[in-house]
Amino acid sequence: MRRSSAAESSRADRSASGGSWAGRRFVALEVGRFALAGVVALVIVGVATAIASRRVGEREAIANARTTTVTKAEGLVAPALSDGVLERSPTALAAVDDVVRDDVLDASLVRVKLWNADGTIVYSDESRLIGTRYALGSDEQAAISSGKIDAEVSDLTKPENRYERRQGKLLEVYLPIDTPSGKPLLFEAYYRYALVSSNGNQLWRSFAPIALGALIALEVVQIPLAYSLARRLRQRSDERELLLRQALEASDVERRHIASDLHDGVVQDLAGVAYALSAQTRRASAQAPDPEVIDNAASTVRTSIRALRSLVVDIYPPDFGEATLESALHELVNRASEGGIDAQLDAEQLRDPVSDPAARLLYRAAQEGLRNVISHADARHVTVKVATVGPRGVLDVVDDGQGFDAGAVTAARDSGHLGLTALRGLVADAGGTLTFTSSPGAGTTLHAEVPL
Repeated sequence: MRRSSAAESSRADRSASGGSWAGRRFVALEVGRFALAGVVALVIVGVATAIASRRVGEREAIANARTTTVTKAEGLVAPALSDGVLERSPTALAAVDDVVRDDVLDASLVRVKLWNADGTIVYSDESRLIGTRYALGSDEQAAISSGKIDAEVSDLTKPENRYERRQGKLLEVYLPIDTPSGKPLLFEAYYRYALVSSNGNQLWRSFAPIALGALIALEVVQIPLAYSLARRLRQRSDERELLLRQALEASDVERRHIASDLHDGVVQDLAGVAYALSAQTRRASAQAPDPEVIDNAASTVRTSIRALRSLVVDIYPPDFGEATLESALHELVNRASEGGIDAQLDAEQLRDPVSDPAARLLYRAAQEGLRNVISHADARHVTVKVATVGPRGVLDVVDDGQGFDAGAVTAARDSGHLGLTALRGLVADAGGTLTFTSSPGAGTTLHAEVPL
């Protein structure tokens, strides 16, 4: 029994720690999948944050460009305007050009144009455009008539933008301003779009460490939790497999018990009856059958019928949804008494109700204990005592038989008698204990405790 307990303990330890190579591989795969899912989520959130940050940054940069354009157009260029600009007076144009080149143009604002309502460019820092005429778009016309400010990406394929193409992608912002006589002109400023994009990138770089850092920290915290959950999942899987193996072993043990009982009991008795009746048949022609032989045969058949009924009960244990544990144990004790043993049941300290799983385990313990007493103990008295002590059910099967030593138990287990070993596994899996104490000539006590 010590070797069996050590083996079971070793299996439990291996199960609890992820133990076998397959267990460790399962845990590693599950944690790896979790980590991979976290990395994918990190990438998705990072990309989404980058896109959102850039869009927000671009919107912010465009808003700043609009504000700057209003400030420069109304605060700097409008005061320098005169009606001479409309006739392209060199003096009027020079006054505007000085303001534009000194105070308006900078690293981000690379072009300025002033449009008349008919589409004529009356001023630009690119002098080759002055006096040229192009069709104004609907947005530009709406800006002149309504007085609103608008912004859009420049279409560099248009002929009026041919001198800006070398600047790359540009953002144009336009709004109306008036000459001293009240003539509306369209002020159009062109900004480098790279600076707009860089503003979005700067915003992304500001948010990225916070967003990604939080996600990485969350991933680092969750990986140990995932490892623990994977270990528990594997442990539960191992426990289910162990329970299945124990259930199969218990089933095999029960079948062997039934086969042994049939072979050593009913089959032998009925074989004896068959021989006795055959002998009576042969002598029936010479003299009358022996009534004593016929009576013994009938008695043997009745005994065999009772034994078969007992086996039926063993195969189909009581339904504890209908029967109580005490009544089921009474039936077991009565059957033991029919075998010639003084069997008693003490259930005075049993408190009902007992849960179905606990009742089944206690019943199995009593059944196995009485079976061993009848088969091996050579006992005259046996007492089955069942009680509820706090949150546990306690059962003792005590006999005054010949007892045994640990070596005999080990030899019995090695030879295939696994009833107590299988039962101990079932009780342990339910959170209980099954022990027995014995020594040669001093009887045996089987003690079982299970949680209620």
